[in-house]
Amino acid sequence: MLRSVAALVLPATSPFEFATLCEVFGVDRTTEGVPPIDLRVCGPVAGEPLRTTVGASLVPDHGLEGLRDADLVAVAATRDREFAPEVLDALRAAAADGATLLSVCSGSFVLGAAGLLDGRRCTTHWMNVDELRERHPLAIVDPDVLYVDDGDIITSAGTAAGIDACLHLVRRELGSAAVNTIARRMVVPPQRDGGQRQYVEQPIPVCSADGLAPVLDWAVEHLDEEHTVSGLARRARMSDRSFARRFVAETGTTPHRWLTLQRVLLAQRLLEDTALGVDDVAARSGFGTGALLRHHFRKVVGVSPVDYRRTFRGVPA
Repeated sequence: MLRSVAALVLPATSPFEFATLCEVFGVDRTTEGVPPIDLRVCGPVAGEPLRTTVGASLVPDHGLEGLRDADLVAVAATRDREFAPEVLDALRAAAADGATLLSVCSGSFVLGAAGLLDGRRCTTHWMNVDELRERHPLAIVDPDVLYVDDGDIITSAGTAAGIDACLHLVRRELGSAAVNTIARRMVVPPQRDGGQRQYVEQPIPVCSADGLAPVLDWAVEHLDEEHTVSGLARRARMSDRSFARRFVAETGTTPHRWLTLQRVLLAQRLLEDTALGVDDVAARSGFGTGALLRHHFRKVVGVSPVDYRRTFRGVPA
């Protein structure tokens, strides 16, 4: 059961991520059938103001002793990367006592600093994935998901993904009726599709030299046509083997992967900016069929074309 939650706030806390913890766990919804949850806001020292990232301060009512005996210890996002030893000791003690630990966004760095992510699956904001891996190489970081449930440790991706992680935990501990009630009051879906990969702008491999640039520019302007390595090599006036080798040397990827990414990028623009159906988007972007578009789109972006459009344009496909 989820009866008590200790929300840990630290210097440089992000108010939005902290507020998600308050909204999910701190609002009394017992009249609507949600079991009571005791939320304690805890900081390094009770009553000591903590500066946030937006020019305001938070004053926690509880110190680190508030983490004791909590069913859930939830760590809000922070821009800091160095943490007081007593904070890390309190988190380790809570974990040893059987509490579930949840981090929102960059709160994962606090758990990592306490050694609680070593050998554990986890995630964080996509912008911080490389840093988390570098600082905590024993953590198993999944960059694509909205949250990771690894039993007694739950970590969320960036910002709004904290809502997804919190609602998931409510569903896991209190059931579907409770999570649906909370989500309805928050005016959010009780569960979102896809992962955070759909929000990451895909890097475009570019030529490191001018040799193939005219051929690649031409290919981008004719993505709706079928392209082969032999056809592109002829246009570059090179043998197939030399062209393939030169292509990898200049772009860092293969012709097939480059073409697939260019077509996915075009499909994304068409899904965002037009009302074309999926089959028409597939034809315009060079995939030919909706089935082939769906296959490659999900592989690159992480969601289906329809779900992507629903997120970024809201026009039915």
